[in-house]
Amino acid sequence: MAQTNVNIRMDEATKIAFDKFCDEIGLSVSAAFNIFAKTVVREQRIPFELKTEVPNEATRRAIENARNGAGLSEGFHSVSELMEALNADD
Repeated sequence: MAQTNVNIRMDEATKIAFDKFCDEIGLSVSAAFNIFAKTVVREQRIPFELKTEVPNEATRRAIENARNGAGLSEGFHSVSELMEALNADD
């Protein structure tokens, strides 16, 4: 199959980081982009999730607290225990 060139513009820091990553996993940048392109053609989709939703500061703090176990309620051993705690007067 005939080969062709594709030019891609990206910022220099991203290019350097991508070059380093590709080198670490033993791929050339060209091979990495070819894998991406062939996957897109084969699956007829971008092979990863694209999102624009970025959590705000309060949500990021809540996520971090949950990961660290901060501010979580006590554990319950049964639905009865949970319901009792929910219905209790504070």
